[in-house]
Amino acid sequence: MAEGFIERSHFFESAASMWVAGELVHVEDLVLHDAHMDIRTPTHELTIAHSILRARRRIATSEPDWALSDRGLATLSGSRQVEETSEVSVVRERAGEGEPRRSEEPAPLAAEFAHIDAVLERSDRLISTMLKGDTEAAPERRGLVVGDLMIRDPDWDEVDRLSQWRSVQHVVQDMPPVLAGALLFDAWEALDPVQRQHGLGGVMIGAYLRYRGKVTSHLPGFNVGLKVIGRERRRAKDRSIRLVAFLDAMSASADAGIKEIARLSQARVQMERRLLGRRSTSSLPAAIELILSRPVVSAGMIAKAARVTPRGALTLIADLGVREFTGRGRYRAWGVL
Repeated sequence: MAEGFIERSHFFESAASMWVAGELVHVEDLVLHDAHMDIRTPTHELTIAHSILRARRRIATSEPDWALSDRGLATLSGSRQVEETSEVSVVRERAGEGEPRRSEEPAPLAAEFAHIDAVLERSDRLISTMLKGDTEAAPERRGLVVGDLMIRDPDWDEVDRLSQWRSVQHVVQDMPPVLAGALLFDAWEALDPVQRQHGLGGVMIGAYLRYRGKVTSHLPGFNVGLKVIGRERRRAKDRSIRLVAFLDAMSASADAGIKEIARLSQARVQMERRLLGRRSTSSLPAAIELILSRPVVSAGMIAKAARVTPRGALTLIADLGVREFTGRGRYRAWGVL
């Protein structure tokens, strides 16, 4: 059940991360968006949830220390400024453990990125030329339109904030992993280092716990557990209350994970009974694997995975007897949730 549990946990954790942040994203919509089968125009919140989903997948398939490295954090945050700055060296120098960095080979796509930067630079110059008519307002207007300033606040200083957060990481390195993770999460919430990527904090803490060896089988998450923790505890002014709330959330997430594994195991046994007497070329095994790996599935997703027609997918669903969740005549979804 490992692969199915891990894949489903990415969806549940991504949706729960948005819920904790005060945004509602339905797991059904997230699954369909990930499969490029949206039934409506994706919302901004859904796009953010999907970016968290992709980040979790990328970390889960990488080395345990990748997400905490300069390259990993730059990839996850999408910040060129972070990538160009050696954060690890800054932290080690402050801690008195500075070491010379080894030269890295040029990125395989360096030429393509340079071309894109050149295009952006030409666009900036063109926009600046168009705004020269208003000499007094042009600087402010350019600041709102040109380049990264349209997306990022130049006064945010991600480099400094990330340096502070990594300084905390160095301080807690000798502490027990769970306590260290709680302190790092609290520091991320306070510093909010990566602009417009607040949900990345929970993913980074999961990566840290995996790096410390607390959980080695998968990328842990705790936003599912934070959903059952009252906001007055999660946002308390007293730091000790916030830390205990985080620990309780980790425990709640672990309990939810155990129940999910038990539920999936029971569902697999029940569906595999339908395979008795079937031909070896039956499409049911592919449908079972897909259903176990996603919180919900559509007929189109099953048709694509099992390589059958949409009508054949509906037949497979009927044979397996899985539950229909939407209650609609069109755009229906099934699962063992």
